[in-house]
Amino acid sequence: MVNRIVPFVLVILLVVIQAQMWFGRGSLPNVTALERKVEAQHAANAKARLVNDQLASEVEDLRAGLGMVEEKARMELGMVRPNEIFVQVNPR
Repeated sequence: MVNRIVPFVLVILLVVIQAQMWFGRGSLPNVTALERKVEAQHAANAKARLVNDQLASEVEDLRAGLGMVEEKARMELGMVRPNEIFVQVNPR
């Protein structure tokens, strides 16, 4: 009788392990979806890193000299020096 139970238990264990592999937390579809999420996050991190590098460069330029401050004031605030004429061109 024990000889009949052991193969049956082994088959049940094999089915359980296979079910976990195909449908469980470590299943192939789940792993593939997680890999896609990781790739998307790497892309988002690369974009954020680029923005951070640009901002760090801008901060360093602002600390280094007044040229960048003047350029920012001209571009964002419309600053003009005395005896200058401000001309705005609208692209079509």
